[in-house]
Amino acid sequence: MAQTLTNLLTHVIFSTKDRLPLIARSLKPDLLAYIGGIVRELGGKLLAANGTADHVHLLLRLPPTAALADALRVVKTNSSRWVHETNKGHRKFRWQAGYAAFSVSESNVPEVTRYIGAQEGHHRRVSFREELVAFLKKHGVEYDERYIWE
Repeated sequence: MAQTLTNLLTHVIFSTKDRLPLIARSLKPDLLAYIGGIVRELGGKLLAANGTADHVHLLLRLPPTAALADALRVVKTNSSRWVHETNKGHRKFRWQAGYAAFSVSESNVPEVTRYIGAQEGHHRRVSFREELVAFLKKHGVEYDERYIWE
């Protein structure tokens, strides 16, 4: 085949460092839009984005030339820098070192998009910790509780 044809969809979850509530309601729309711009610069598309004060969910479509780890390093580094440069009151803002990522089939995009859009309501009932552990278990991802929250 002369072309590389893909549909690489990933649901990504990552939090602020130490899960501090640093994503203010006033910051969130611009932060998520900025992340969308970074993803576009990487040749991808941000299909859905939302979160709470301490974490974000992204549904990404990345090109085959973009390794997920490299893309997220760029997203997290540049969005953190943007927060520091444009929001002087957010000097403590940092993303956690790691992330969780789950492949998504095209048929599940509407469901994942709805889930991401409903984050505020969801987290009135479920903590981020409970949510992440449930995702890891559902997807069969092994983890060590001692290190997952660093």
